[in-house]
Amino acid sequence: MGKRRVVLYGNSVIIGTVGTSLRRSPQYEVIPFSPVQQNELEALAPDVVLFDLEAAQNEAVFSLLARHPALLLIGLCPDTNLVKMWAGRQMVELTTKGLVEAISKQLMTMEGSH
Repeated sequence: MGKRRVVLYGNSVIIGTVGTSLRRSPQYEVIPFSPVQQNELEALAPDVVLFDLEAAQNEAVFSLLARHPALLLIGLCPDTNLVKMWAGRQMVELTTKGLVEAISKQLMTMEGSH
């Protein structure tokens, strides 16, 4: 299986920090993405989208999830250290501590279904 594409939607510090951690793993292609380019988000065909829950302009990530239910959507709240992860129609709340492990687990599950 090729690299999984992880899009960092936004430019908050927390998104950048998680992106730095993910770049250490050879299984991920990490792509920074500006919300200004929201019409181009779908063209990237991401497996995972990380975004700041408190930022404006998150409509694009939720509309992408509606069209691509296999997408793993992860919202981070920098003020509370809260993580909300949508996989299909399910939503799970985590702390940022277990985020990279949760992404890896979900992507391994997705690989098994291909």
